[in-house]
Amino acid sequence: MSEASVFPPAAPPPRRVEPGLYLVATPIGNLRDMTLRALDVLAAADLVLAEDTRVTAKLLSAYGLKARLERCDDHASGRAAEQAIERLREGQVVALVSDAGTPLVSDPGFVVARAVIAEGLPVHPIPGASSLLAALCIAGLPADRVLFAGFLPPKTAGRTAALEALKGQRQTLVFFESGPRLKDSLTDMAAVLGPRPAAVARELTKLYEECVRGPLDELAVDPRLDAPKGEIVVVVGPGEEIQATEADADAALIDALQTLSTGDAASEVAKALGLNRKTLYRRALELKGK
Repeated sequence: MSEASVFPPAAPPPRRVEPGLYLVATPIGNLRDMTLRALDVLAAADLVLAEDTRVTAKLLSAYGLKARLERCDDHASGRAAEQAIERLREGQVVALVSDAGTPLVSDPGFVVARAVIAEGLPVHPIPGASSLLAALCIAGLPADRVLFAGFLPPKTAGRTAALEALKGQRQTLVFFESGPRLKDSLTDMAAVLGPRPAAVARELTKLYEECVRGPLDELAVDPRLDAPKGEIVVVVGPGEEIQATEADADAALIDALQTLSTGDAASEVAKALGLNRKTLYRRALELKGK
């Protein structure tokens, strides 16, 4: 097996980093997942807004970088937004990072990005590591239509209600979860969503990376998933398509005909239930004649 190269033998030359707010993705575990462009931005930044300045200081140190760091967690995002806008108006470069992965994806930073956008100032994404995308890649489940649901509520009642609201979705669902809550979450998912195929990915890109796949009801009792350590992503496959019955179609048509023409009602119901429009149009005429 050949040894990995220390550095690419050739790489595109760096470009000048223009003033603006840069949302910089950082490694989720493996430090070599830092992109060259992210390093360019952090090296040029006049200010780096960080979820935890201690974590980001270690990251910068690993690459021999130094930068002015300011906190930007849930409690400090308002002040961070003011600082960012002030610096950007002066023509400076501001970078925003979370502790790991892509900023704003279940991480602080939205308040800053929204405020900067509202002021008409430039905002640029610097893509890179993402636990959401990494988990989707290795889950072995459909990834053409995906709904990211973030963290579920911590208590069973709230978690069950949230899952009930997602039950009818026909996309693959993605959740973030913590180790201590994983078993309870999987149990509630199995109870509400049924034995859908799923995957639990943890420690992505790290030494003990693991992906456990199987039906939700089996994963809920798998001893490997009893309070594991590390950051966790749960990917749940879409539910089976349920064919609408004639009674369902009639009920939907009757409701739609209250406010729509016969043709529009047939079109709306056909789209919603996945049924033939011509058949529904004829049925709508019959219902109107009753």
